[in-house]
Amino acid sequence: MRNKLLMIFTALGIIAALASAYIHGIQTKPQPPVFSPAPNPYDKGIYANGIVESYQTNGENINIYPEVAGTVVKILANEGQAVEQGAPLVMLDDTMQRAVVEQQKSQSEAALALLEELKAQPRKENLEVAKAQLDLAEANLRTAQDQWDKQRRSYELDPKSVSKDALDTAENAVKVAKANVGVAQRQYDLTKAGSWVYDVRNQQKQYEALTKAYVASSTLLGKYTIKAPTSGVVLSINTAVGSFVSTQGVYDTYTQGMNPVITMGGIDNYMGVRCYIDEILLQRLPKGLQMKAQMFIRGTDIHIPLEFVRVQPYVSPKVELSSERTERVDVRVLPVIFRFPKPKDIYMYPGQLVDVYIMEN
Repeated sequence: MRNKLLMIFTALGIIAALASAYIHGIQTKPQPPVFSPAPNPYDKGIYANGIVESYQTNGENINIYPEVAGTVVKILANEGQAVEQGAPLVMLDDTMQRAVVEQQKSQSEAALALLEELKAQPRKENLEVAKAQLDLAEANLRTAQDQWDKQRRSYELDPKSVSKDALDTAENAVKVAKANVGVAQRQYDLTKAGSWVYDVRNQQKQYEALTKAYVASSTLLGKYTIKAPTSGVVLSINTAVGSFVSTQGVYDTYTQGMNPVITMGGIDNYMGVRCYIDEILLQRLPKGLQMKAQMFIRGTDIHIPLEFVRVQPYVSPKVELSSERTERVDVRVLPVIFRFPKPKDIYMYPGQLVDVYIMEN
């Protein structure tokens, strides 16, 4: 009985092994690729990675950084919105700077009021007071002079009628009255002359300095509203209400780096493509306007002819690797910029990666 069971299990094992071998020997049909790789449209073509940009006559996209640091209180634009030059995009908290502007404005106005006061001298009322003091001093002089004259004539007629001490006192009183008249006359002339030219000049400079400080503070206050430096399209807003931004941009928690607060692209009927040509292929690159190229949109069979724009004549390290097997990790590349008309029926955005082939020289 035991041998019979062993034979049965052995036969079942052999059958299972044969079935497994048959199943694993069946060749499965490979799945079709998601999209066909970009073919080289030229007999001799140079391949390059490309990145779509908003078309600019110089540079890349427009990266906007604030000139002052602060907390975002309001965002006035939307991503994808076309804006004109000078349009407000983001507002920062300007409470402190606004208070400084108001203070310096008041100081400037106070300095102006004092300057106008100096220029308006002499004041009529002050001049009248000085004239009255002069008249009083002259009247006192006449009184003292009369008293001395009387005592002097009496002394000349009869020396015993007036003491020598009284005569001297009367004479001194005249001298004091004359001195008082001189002081009153100088005070009247000083009041009549008005403000000293040096005082006016000094106050003028004080007013100009405070006015310039007020203008500078007002200009700085305007920096708390980030405005569009040129007409264009808002590509990305990398901040939110309540976030703190600085002159270095805004902190990105994903990349742990600093990004521009706003990225803008130009308003144009064209889009740009920046290609990076391997340094070992530069000698095979055609010159300038002789350069012909085509762009392939990844994931599709769509290819678009490109128009040469310019070369950035500075070879730099490559920051992104392609899937080419012959590519070196330490490669340096030359940026070449093309452009193409914005397609009407194809969605394309700045930052999109594309495949580019350039016809060899």
